[in-house]
Amino acid sequence: MKMGEKEFKTLYTNLVRSRAFDDLFIKMLSEGKLLGFYHPSAGGEAPGVGSCSFLRKDDIIWPHLRGHGIPHMLSKGIDVKPYLAEHCGKSSGMCRGMSTFHACDPENGLYGMSGSVGSCFPMTLGYGLGARKNGHGQVVLCCFGDGTSSRGTFHESVIMAANWKLPIVYVCENNKLGMFVSIKDAHPVDDIADLALGYGIPGLVVDGQDVVAIAEAVDEAVVRARNGQGPSLIECKCERFFSHAVGIPDFVGEKLRSQEEIDHLKQKDPILLFEKKLLASGIITDQDVLDIRQSAGAEASEAEQFAAEGVNADPVCLETSLYAE
Repeated sequence: MKMGEKEFKTLYTNLVRSRAFDDLFIKMLSEGKLLGFYHPSAGGEAPGVGSCSFLRKDDIIWPHLRGHGIPHMLSKGIDVKPYLAEHCGKSSGMCRGMSTFHACDPENGLYGMSGSVGSCFPMTLGYGLGARKNGHGQVVLCCFGDGTSSRGTFHESVIMAANWKLPIVYVCENNKLGMFVSIKDAHPVDDIADLALGYGIPGLVVDGQDVVAIAEAVDEAVVRARNGQGPSLIECKCERFFSHAVGIPDFVGEKLRSQEEIDHLKQKDPILLFEKKLLASGIITDQDVLDIRQSAGAEASEAEQFAAEGVNADPVCLETSLYAE
């Protein structure tokens, strides 16, 4: 796919929308309106946006837990209002208030996700097998973090996907921190993408703050997968501006990250970096920036209102909603 002004505007818009919802989830959690927890995506939105903005409607995604998959879902065309309601325990939620970390929109290629780290691999392996068997040319996108790549399910699934040439694109969102553990202490090599060599599939490292570079790399891998050439592994080296989850200390090992370090990371904000390029090239104007930001804010406010108007889920429905009849 050759990207032009239209595609660049789409990527920028989806970045801004993702940040608006990230801010909203943080605000609502601080107000006690969300059940459970929230893992902010600020600084690391580009992998989800770049990977999912140009997929087919019937392509299947497994979003990454950071941002609870919102950059991926928004970019895929999924309505996240019910997802927010789900986080608030409302009956208007995607799964009728049963979980604060679940999503499902089969019409747009989202069959669920989980907070269980590593579960993404066997699930997307099954999706990939199904996609190959149905012959519709679907591709499966499996998004995960650097820490998740250490799970045994990763290696078991990738070797099967490689042997069977399944149409799966593995996107590792490497923000260099597995909760509190530095990537330097968790991996003996610099690049997780090097793991691809052992499975005989392409492995590529891209700048995780560059949404265009990500979109181009994923598009190439998607084309390859759709043509029956099997899976690819793309590692996006991105940043994390906040602690692992809202309200917990921002440790790296036994030390807290300093404000000076965070301020330095924020100079690589994917939204501002891309915005600067688009303004300099004349693809967007200052008025476009204002309009896009206002539209994203209005969309987030509409979702907040939708969640606020929902009715609290009845715990009794656990008996009928958790298991099939």
